[in-house]
Amino acid sequence: MSSNDVEVQAGASGSSFHYSSSPFGVVDIGSNTVRLVIYRRLVRNPLAIWNEKLTCALGRGLQETGRLNETGKNLALRALARYASIARAMGITDLDLVATAAVRDASDGEAFVAEIEALTGLRATILTGEQEARMAALGVLCALPDAEGMVADLGGGSVELIMVGDGDCQMPYTSLPLGLLRLTEAAGGDLARAQGILEDSFDRLSWLRETAGRPLYAVGGAWRSLARICIHLKSYPLHVLDNFSLDRDEALALLDRIVAMTPEEMRTVPGISDKRLPAMPFAAVALRALLERAGSPRLVFSVYGLREGRFFSHLSPSIRGLDPLLASCESLARTASRFPAQGHELMEWMTPLFGDETPPERRLRLAACLLGDVFWSEHPDYRAEQAFQRVIKLPFMGLSHLDRALLALMLHYRYTNEAGDDWVTRAHAVVGERGVARARAVGQALRLGFTISAGAVGLLRRASLDLQGDELLLRLPGNEPAYLPELFSKRLGQLARTLQKRGRLVFDPD
Repeated sequence: MSSNDVEVQAGASGSSFHYSSSPFGVVDIGSNTVRLVIYRRLVRNPLAIWNEKLTCALGRGLQETGRLNETGKNLALRALARYASIARAMGITDLDLVATAAVRDASDGEAFVAEIEALTGLRATILTGEQEARMAALGVLCALPDAEGMVADLGGGSVELIMVGDGDCQMPYTSLPLGLLRLTEAAGGDLARAQGILEDSFDRLSWLRETAGRPLYAVGGAWRSLARICIHLKSYPLHVLDNFSLDRDEALALLDRIVAMTPEEMRTVPGISDKRLPAMPFAAVALRALLERAGSPRLVFSVYGLREGRFFSHLSPSIRGLDPLLASCESLARTASRFPAQGHELMEWMTPLFGDETPPERRLRLAACLLGDVFWSEHPDYRAEQAFQRVIKLPFMGLSHLDRALLALMLHYRYTNEAGDDWVTRAHAVVGERGVARARAVGQALRLGFTISAGAVGLLRRASLDLQGDELLLRLPGNEPAYLPELFSKRLGQLARTLQKRGRLVFDPD
């Protein structure tokens, strides 16, 4: 193992794996923007430590001239020179440059790549349509290994469509020259004409009917902006883009509303830049036409795409096979918790309270146990608030909005029994009454477990929880001074009430 490699023990699986401790960078030379993303290292979940883009519009005019935009080329070369300098200054040896539809389709695309190499010493890979589709799909699978359906990635120069299932990309795939720049140019800026072009192109894809009954995963910056507008229009309680999803009928109705919105109305939506405004109706028309013809019952927005897919493709199979959520929680516990080994012990200790849980519920409870001590350094008066806010907003992969709200509430109730602020109220609305009760139970069990053990590994193994009839029993060894009931009997009572039981301490003889 080289000096830049690290061995990690994965607590969730018990297996060990290696990763490079050096940063890893991806440069995405797109039809509209050129972007640099630097990830801390090649581990299961991509953590970006630097992310910048420049709008160069390389694909502007490509529909008419067949060549890259000259002004855009000059601007892109300056940006790429900067990116190469940044990478060298950061000591990055792995800088992966990829070029997509505009460079692929332009008659001077190869010459432009040669200019990049001459200027920076770096060679850019021109992705084929299939490769671009696969990278977008891998980005979705990086975050959602169980994704089953069609991934659609809308860029400036093309739209890629590809099926995913069983943890991998599946055929067929299609790459169409209908990215926003080329679509608007082909339609002469006319929405009705753009809709006709889209419908005609999608109608020729007979395999789209195979997606009926499976979700459509929407990827790309323009469609992420549509998600922001949809969240705003429906007053959705969680302002989280990743895995924001809509039933088919509601999605179609909201997309119709977006097509009819004026720029002034769109400016009232937080997070939508003025540069995006002219393209939003075209992005909505494209997504609506695809959703109609695909027959998907649900639309899911993903914030992960080609760049994360490129990152994911560089990981070893053993690392790719890890659960993205639990891998993040394990990593955070190792770096931020006082007692990183306590999470699995807490998980086992409270299991008798949740005998009827499903595997997804068990997974989420394990995530809460792993994060149970991560927020110890916050001020005591704000621990519950900070734990909730960080979990609801952290870029955790592998979480639906329901799961994210549940996990945030579990950590909230780890530190308090109070209902909390407006964000907590919104989360209550997402998870429902049963979800709130479960989140309270997990959070209160965490609080009780930490109070009993003080975070010391081993003490909980001698204390057990048991449900018997209408009682919650906490069994303790009778002659062990570490167990002082006056410190935790109140918290036992709180947990018992949440479970609709009566709490009782039982001291067993040695």
